[in-house]
Amino acid sequence: MNFELWMLLVFPLFFGMGWVAARIDIKQLLFESRSLPRSYFQGLNFLLNEQQDKAIEAFIEVVQVDPQTIELHFALGNLFRRRGEVDRAIRMHLNLIERPDLEEDKKQQALFELAQDYLNAGILDRAEELFLKLQGTSYAHAALNFLLELYQKEKNWVMAIEITQRLAKLSGKPYDKEAAFFYCELAAGDWAMQRIDGARSYLAQALEANPHSVRATMMLGDIENALQKYANAIEIWQRVRHQDPQYLPLVAERLLQAYRNLGQADAGISLLQEYLINYSSLDLMNVLFDAIVKRDGPEAAYKLVRGELQRNPTLLGLDKLLEARLLDMSMEHRSDVEMVKNLVHQRTRLLAMYRCANCGFKARQFYWHCPACHGWETYLPRRTEEIGHEAKL
Repeated sequence: MNFELWMLLVFPLFFGMGWVAARIDIKQLLFESRSLPRSYFQGLNFLLNEQQDKAIEAFIEVVQVDPQTIELHFALGNLFRRRGEVDRAIRMHLNLIERPDLEEDKKQQALFELAQDYLNAGILDRAEELFLKLQGTSYAHAALNFLLELYQKEKNWVMAIEITQRLAKLSGKPYDKEAAFFYCELAAGDWAMQRIDGARSYLAQALEANPHSVRATMMLGDIENALQKYANAIEIWQRVRHQDPQYLPLVAERLLQAYRNLGQADAGISLLQEYLINYSSLDLMNVLFDAIVKRDGPEAAYKLVRGELQRNPTLLGLDKLLEARLLDMSMEHRSDVEMVKNLVHQRTRLLAMYRCANCGFKARQFYWHCPACHGWETYLPRRTEEIGHEAKL
């Protein structure tokens, strides 16, 4: 390798340039830190010591001393909103928007934050206006998501459907499930007003949006059943098996009653027995249990539950088995079994719940729309013990 004398000059030169650059950066950092108000560092210290109220007051002082601290305005506004002080958040973001020197991207950010403030404050018309203004900006997607939330709060299902269509185009992701539920809500409104044709039309649109919409199918069957077209209702409810068989327990009682109305109770029981064999379910077993007790007596019901308990051992199943045994037991032998059943039943009250897969909220009844997190179809139509038992397997 040849060595040239000029290299002796290059190395010191590069070293000197790096040293000068580092000194400039350090000087700039020191200059900027000296230019910040003392309140800024006090605020940081309060934050580190988890003294939020004192930190906020310190940062407000910074904003008053130096109005150019744009990011601090945004940070304070967001903090106010999270703390529930929406009025202060609104004032903070309005002050930003009214500044004539505010850059366009910062103005859009301020509008987006202000729209969220209005949404949290329940001033929905102003929130809607601002979110709509943000269409065509970098905040369009997020604004549409907030609009979807807003229209659901207002129960404006027509606009909610329109937003799902726009979101699908913008994001490339399907919103079919949500749209189907919104059509179902429209159908429920028409049905309540006895506009049967309108309800059927909305349910047809729900199934067009999402062919697997069990709720739409159930509602169609309910309409036929209310019109005393029991055979039609049975045919529609049976479609649930092909859409998603885990929802069959939700239509089991409906099916059995429709068969009874036709004078074909045995056919209804046979159908539910077939479902139970293929799709084990505690709720399905409970419906069958009551039907078998009425038709064939306690012993037959006991055998049904015993067979299901052997296949899927659960405390809920044991509770039903003890109930079946008590029905066929003389008074002198009931006390011990009743005591055991009461103990088991107390325990099963905590297990016989539906649980939201999204937020974990538990309820005794099944919801299509979670009352806690407001997610659609987040409840599995199975009791919590069944889900836990399947997970262990």
